Amino acid sequence: MRGRCAVKSRTGRLMGLLTLLVAVGLLSLGVGSVWLSPGEIFDALLGRTSSDSMQTATIVRELRLPRILLGSLVGLALGAAGAAYQGLFRNPLADPYVIGASAGSALGATLVMVAGGAGALGFGAIPLGGFLGAMAAACLVYLTTTWWGPAPIVSLLLAGSAVSSFLGAVVWLLMVLHDEDLARIVLWMMGSLAGRGWSAVLGGGPYIAVGFLGLCALARPLDALSLGEQPAQALGLPLKSISGLIVAAASLATAAAVAVAGVIGFVGLIAPHLARALVGARHRYLIPASGLAGAILLILADDLARTVAAPIELPVGVLTAILGGPFFLVVLRRSLR
Repeated sequence: MRGRCAVKSRTGRLMGLLTLLVAVGLLSLGVGSVWLSPGEIFDALLGRTSSDSMQTATIVRELRLPRILLGSLVGLALGAAGAAYQGLFRNPLADPYVIGASAGSALGATLVMVAGGAGALGFGAIPLGGFLGAMAAACLVYLTTTWWGPAPIVSLLLAGSAVSSFLGAVVWLLMVLHDEDLARIVLWMMGSLAGRGWSAVLGGGPYIAVGFLGLCALARPLDALSLGEQPAQALGLPLKSISGLIVAAASLATAAAVAVAGVIGFVGLIAPHLARALVGARHRYLIPASGLAGAILLILADDLARTVAAPIELPVGVLTAILGGPFFLVVLRRSLR
């Protein structure tokens, strides 16, 4: 009886997060350089437009709605991947960029900017470069640490740090050698939802969905791995293959998110901690809760980025870094205790 009540409580909290996400998204449609009332928003969404309200309809349906949907998808991917990495590495400071996905994406996008290229897979040229770079970095880290057999999970953490440092240095070298593309590279690396339309939603959405659903399907193995490698082996869990699947699903979601929005940090660190306080540590509930929390956080951060220095719009990645830095220090202090 108590177990059923706990399940109902966690499910209710998940539904509460989903309801909050929808409410935040609808309210965010009115936020920006042109503030809109709830009535104007619903008229635009329902197609009740006149000649005087055509501009409002364009703002809502072509600019803000795809932006908010994209922010939801990116936050969902980063939050869920952060929960998976924290469970896999058994480290509360792990986030989606722990295995070099961020640095790989930055290098891939930078190479496209300095060399040019055509888009594919539903992406433009620059997002495609970021996507392939993130996936290549994740595969490099995983294959390096597991080439000679199952490796301690902590080795993935160390290898990711080393690969990130190396790839980051290559990015800075390219920026110095191609200073004419410096502004484009820096703006992309700061992360932003501005200027992304329906093409970004449709291009990145399927990959984020596959990665997120894959992580949800791996919830039970993640519960075992979060207890430690020896207990997981005692349960008959194939560490190498399961760890590889978790890394692949989380990296796919992260790579797609970075490809369409640039580098946005700390969402994947903060969201799992907030979700864990609401639904507990079982990944069956933690992964979707972390995704929903990440989506809410990113939409709110984007609202703040659009308004705090209006009419100037700040890159949302800069804002999440400013807000996430103190949170990181608090988590670090608690983990040291």
